[in-house]
Amino acid sequence: MQEKNITFIPSPADTYIVVNKSIITNEDRTILTMLYQPLIGPLPIMLYLSLWSDLDKIEIMSTEYTHHHLITNMQMTLKEIVDSRKKLEAIGLLKTFIKEDSNNINNYIYQLYSPIKANDFFNHPILNVVLYNNLGKKEYEKLKNYFKTPRINTSNYQDITSSFSDVFNSVPLTSHELLNDNVRKRNINKLNININFDFDFLLESLPNTLDKEKIFSKDIRELILQLSYLYDLDAIKMQNILPICLTERGTINKEELRKTCRNYYQFDNHGVLPSIVYNVQPEYLKEPTGDISKRAKMIYTFESISPYELLKSKNKGTEPTKRDLILAEDLIINYGLKPGVTNVLIDYILKTNNNKLTRSLAETIAGQWKRLNIETVDEAMKVAEKEHKKYKKTSISTPKKIMKEEKLPEWFDKKIDKKETSKDEIKQMQDLLKEYR
Repeated sequence: MQEKNITFIPSPADTYIVVNKSIITNEDRTILTMLYQPLIGPLPIMLYLSLWSDLDKIEIMSTEYTHHHLITNMQMTLKEIVDSRKKLEAIGLLKTFIKEDSNNINNYIYQLYSPIKANDFFNHPILNVVLYNNLGKKEYEKLKNYFKTPRINTSNYQDITSSFSDVFNSVPLTSHELLNDNVRKRNINKLNININFDFDFLLESLPNTLDKEKIFSKDIRELILQLSYLYDLDAIKMQNILPICLTERGTINKEELRKTCRNYYQFDNHGVLPSIVYNVQPEYLKEPTGDISKRAKMIYTFESISPYELLKSKNKGTEPTKRDLILAEDLIINYGLKPGVTNVLIDYILKTNNNKLTRSLAETIAGQWKRLNIETVDEAMKVAEKEHKKYKKTSISTPKKIMKEEKLPEWFDKKIDKKETSKDEIKQMQDLLKEYR
């Protein structure tokens, strides 16, 4: 029987206590605001900090409060508090327990967990990807640099660090039983991913000669769940992936598992109509509007249409060939080009290569743009212009037959004049965009 996900909405009179399941530090506060807030927003972080402040002086357990205390202190509605609570639960910062009371006053327990360390966050298969997508390249790199540890060259220095045995003498054994089970420690609650994944099928599909308990440790199971969620892989697909990632010792190489899942996702849809070619340039990589030059209008067009729509327009409204669509998909997936950048590359090749979309040429340019980390349409157009000028200069220095005047993209060497956009100019831009629909 499938368990129902019931949402409990507390009343202002419902009570709660906060239990600290970890050791929370001021460094955690920085990680919460800088790394977690871009993922879940400011209100859940405010709720976490408010619950933290409810703890007593030794920060283990709070006294009993009512939810009216939260409402008045945070100036939030009950719905906002519940929505924020769910986000904290989903991302592993909070666990919630309820005891329903016959007197219509329910009792809640909120267990706080520490955020993961910055290094673990930037290496997390899901959190790191979502952070990058939400912030964009520039903000992401700036944030990553903030948490980087400075590297100091110590090759010309002598290590004079004392060891434990240099300072302390050995002590005789004691008969007293040294048990430290109740000592507080830093606890991290795992990311809450609730998907139906058939581990039993996966276990049965592997050879009996393997030590399955050793292979499927708790960490490996959690990683498989995360990758299955991220790359939409079921147990049947994972059955084909796992043998590739097994080491000689009969364990799973985590990095190899991540890489293979990613590659499987990338190549699984080849041979069918690609869906990724319908994507458009991400919002955070688009240019500000307001510029009405011809070049700016082309930038706007490349950002606003998908590679599929561009190819269709180049075919005068007929469906693009399967070959061209698969090439466009390969540029996005295998070379990591953004849809708008892919549009510039396709337009450039078609205009300078007699309307032929040659795979070898496209892959050569895509490889260069990937190494240059080209992500915006403007960057792609500039590097295309620069490379073309180099090629043209080399061609002029080499004697050859007189050729026809070279046809170039409309956006080459166009000066940008910035001024307010008139109604006629807005209509002109819209008409230009219609050509690619």
